[in-house]
Amino acid sequence: MIRAVYFDAVGTLLFPTPSATSMYAEVAARHGMAVNADDVRTRLWTKFREEDELDRKANWQTSEEREQQRWRSIVQHALPGSTEELFQELYLHFSQPQAWSLAPGTGQRLWELDALGVTVGLASNYDSRLSAVVAGHDDLAPLRGNVVISSLVGWRKPSAKFFAAVVQSAQCDPAQILFVGDDLENDVAGATAAGMSAILIDPEAKHLDHSNRITRLDELLQGHHLSTSIV
Repeated sequence: MIRAVYFDAVGTLLFPTPSATSMYAEVAARHGMAVNADDVRTRLWTKFREEDELDRKANWQTSEEREQQRWRSIVQHALPGSTEELFQELYLHFSQPQAWSLAPGTGQRLWELDALGVTVGLASNYDSRLSAVVAGHDDLAPLRGNVVISSLVGWRKPSAKFFAAVVQSAQCDPAQILFVGDDLENDVAGATAAGMSAILIDPEAKHLDHSNRITRLDELLQGHHLSTSIV
C-alpha cells in the first residue's frame, strides 16, 4: 500500500521558464557579452555532466558550498569570460518562483493525493534556493512540509543516504513510498534500490521499453499506477 508519494523537482514538477539556455544568453547580453545560444547550450550541458561525474567520484556527497561551486563552474564554462557579478545574477534568478513553471496538472494531482490521506513530498538534487521556489507556488502547498534537498541532507541522488532522508521525511516504510521522477538513474534506479516503488515520467516517450512509466502527471491516478494501491 502506498502511503507517501515523493516527486523529483526539476524536469518532473518544475521547469525553468524561460529555459536555462535562454536565461544565460539574456543575462550575458545584459553584461555586454555576445553569445550564441546553441554554443551556450552545448557548453552548459557538457559541464553539467562533468560536474555530475565529479559528484559520482565523491560518492554523491554534497553541501551548500559544493552546489554553489558546481553552478559557478557551469556558468563560467557556458559563458567564458563571465564575471562573478553575472554569476550572482543568474544564481539569484533561479531562486525566484517566477523563474519556474509547473507541469500541467501539478496542483490538482497534489491536492487529490492529499485528500486521499497520502503524504506528498518533493525530493531534489538542488540547494536551499528550492525552498523559496516551493514557497512561491500555491499549487505546491500540499508538499511544503516534506521537501528533501540534497545540499541540506549532504547527499545527492542516487545515493542510498539521500533516499534514507526521504524515508525519514515520509515516516513510513520504504515499500510504502512511491517515487516519481524523470531520470532513470537518479530517480527510478535510486528509489528502487532503496526499496521504494518508482514511476518514470517520460513526456517525450523516450523510454517505451520501461514498463512503469507515464507521460503526464494526470496518469498517476489512473489505471494501476496508483489508484488501486493507495491508503
